[in-house]
Amino acid sequence: MMRAGKFILVVGLVVLAAGCQRLSGGRNYAAPLPATPTTPVGSGTLAPLDPGAPGGTALDGPAAQPADLANNPVTAPTDAKEVGRTDLLGGWKVSSGGDNCMAFMTLTTWSGGYRANTRGCASQALSGIAAWDLNGNQVVLKDGSGLIVAQLYSSASGQFNGQTSAGAPISLYR
Repeated sequence: MMRAGKFILVVGLVVLAAGCQRLSGGRNYAAPLPATPTTPVGSGTLAPLDPGAPGGTALDGPAAQPADLANNPVTAPTDAKEVGRTDLLGGWKVSSGGDNCMAFMTLTTWSGGYRANTRGCASQALSGIAAWDLNGNQVVLKDGSGLIVAQLYSSASGQFNGQTSAGAPISLYR
């Protein structure tokens, strides 16, 4: 019985000594990496991102006046289905104006609704989606500042179809 206790004590001391050597910067420790030089940030005047603004730059295609979806919502189709918050949770494929990417919806509260994000979207508008919310049976996608990016309705096939603020059709499907 005494022998087992001494053996455990010896093993414990060996492990403790090995750990102390490892933490003390012994020969097995890697040298710190040197600092990486960075280039200075340039300065200048940037053009507005709003394609409808005077002098604006259209990054997502031809310059067009964006649709005011907040004051002129997309009309619900006659076959629009009722939608619950849990119906939208998880990953979705997004298709709009030749862009195909992924959207992810959660129930984490966020400015203007619930948290959403996209991955792999080329469109600046789609890549800026930060929130989603329900307005009756309408799904509203919003950017980080709360502006409406798209409005969609559920269809009989289980996907969501609608229009972006740029007037392009948009679909969410699994």
